[in-house]
Amino acid sequence: MRATVHAIVVNYCTPELTIDAVEHLLASDIQPDALAVWIVDNGSNDGSAERLRARFPAARVLASPRNLGFAGGNNLALRELQAAPANAQQRDTFALLLNSDTEVSPHALGQCLAFMQACPAAGIVGPKVVLPDGRLDLACRRGFPTPANSFWKLTGLARRFPSNPRFTGYNLTHLDEDQTAEVDAVMGACMFVRLAAIADAGLLDETFFMYGEDLDWAYRIKAHGWQVWYYPQARVRHLKGATTRRQSSGMLVQFYRAMWLFHCKHYAGRSPALLNWLVMLGITARGALAVAVNALRPTERKRVA
Repeated sequence: MRATVHAIVVNYCTPELTIDAVEHLLASDIQPDALAVWIVDNGSNDGSAERLRARFPAARVLASPRNLGFAGGNNLALRELQAAPANAQQRDTFALLLNSDTEVSPHALGQCLAFMQACPAAGIVGPKVVLPDGRLDLACRRGFPTPANSFWKLTGLARRFPSNPRFTGYNLTHLDEDQTAEVDAVMGACMFVRLAAIADAGLLDETFFMYGEDLDWAYRIKAHGWQVWYYPQARVRHLKGATTRRQSSGMLVQFYRAMWLFHCKHYAGRSPALLNWLVMLGITARGALAVAVNALRPTERKRVA
């Protein structure tokens, strides 16, 4: 049976970026009938939906009346995919979540598709994601933010000792960035997910408005016995922050909020109260510092995560 990739691109007031992302998708070297493009307009109210429908008449464009966040926007398309009887349990049907500020290389879809077909236990596969300057986007392969991993990251020890696996359990900087590896999680900006794994684990958790939903999804999918793989032979360029730079302080708040939500959902119930209090204090203090420092940066240097 022919494999099918349903690529979902969520747009929020970035029609030019979305057009570019979709055009890169359509230039992929897989069979045209193996790719279905879904565009979700997340309450842009700027005419984006109409413009995108006109530009890509073969794509399925869904328009939300309000901004549902990353998880909610993707779930609009994922629910429709799951509702199709031919898709719900199909091991050779895949969803590709893709940010509007990404550029997929021509071979990336075919390479990830071939990897997932060759590895039936893979529930999620993520490519090598690089920034415009060629550096690795560290979020494209991660360990779960356990209390220990979060501590090493928040204290800066992970950055100070990037080759020491004792401290780098979150961003995995001790691993060769060109080595295929089974990991805990990959990046929501570009991730292949097998629909059968989604049927097992459920949709994205919309409690996470932005950030953390990909980690939570990977955690739940792995809990159902699926594997998560980082596959660097496939490459994607990420214009990171292009969709959120003007709201960078709010996005930083969402990032640290997501860390706390993840801890509460997956670790707090089996952690002592003192540890939970220390985690909350550490996340709050580090988040407040990040927002304060970011406010002093010029616009072009502001961070969004």
